[in-house]
Amino acid sequence: LLLATEVQQNLLPKTEPSLPGLDIAGVSHYCDETGGDYYDYLEISKDPLGAAAVVVGDVSGHGAHAALLMASARAALRLRASLPGGPAEIISDVNRQFTADVGGSGAFMTLFYLAIDSTRAVVRWVRAGHDPAIWYDADSGRFEEFWGQGVPLGIDEDAVFEDRERRNLKSGGIIFIGTDGIWETAGPDGRLFGKDALRDLIRTTSERSARDITKAVVQALDAFRKGLKPSDDITMVVIKIL
Repeated sequence: LLLATEVQQNLLPKTEPSLPGLDIAGVSHYCDETGGDYYDYLEISKDPLGAAAVVVGDVSGHGAHAALLMASARAALRLRASLPGGPAEIISDVNRQFTADVGGSGAFMTLFYLAIDSTRAVVRWVRAGHDPAIWYDADSGRFEEFWGQGVPLGIDEDAVFEDRERRNLKSGGIIFIGTDGIWETAGPDGRLFGKDALRDLIRTTSERSARDITKAVVQALDAFRKGLKPSDDITMVVIKIL
């Protein structure tokens, strides 16, 4: 397990991408030695204008089995993202491979794939059964969710995924992509942390760096549990528009 932990930690990004006009930070904490949560930064065919993709995923369950499937999905995504094709095409191809890998085990993986072009101030995304990303508009103080059609990976090899797009990203805005271990964190009384508390935290920390926002979320969850051991993996990526 210690060796598996070391290997899996080495599969997570070691540095944040440096893209003009963006501040990006990600973090993943596992409740066991290994886990099924996953995040990554992918260059899209080495786009010279600064386009890259942020991926956050969550394999059903946690532990060694989930970690193996996470590694399989990571390899497929990295290979496919280096080839031509839009987000929906990329995820469709990865889904076919992942479905073959999980066979009839009943395992699956939710995924949120977001391609961001910092030069043109546009994002495109595919939602494969994952909770939608949260968009915070600092000017209006309003929140919006990035929805889209698509089932989790591993359920249907012929599943259809939907490309969605948003333009004119405003300076100061924040995109938050996370796993359900965040808002489903339980306190000693059984109450869940919830998305309202998460949105409030994003609003109050919106002027801080992306790394500081991730730290604030982790600290808030630790305080909410009041010493309880986490029951699920926790992963998030924060993208701040500069």
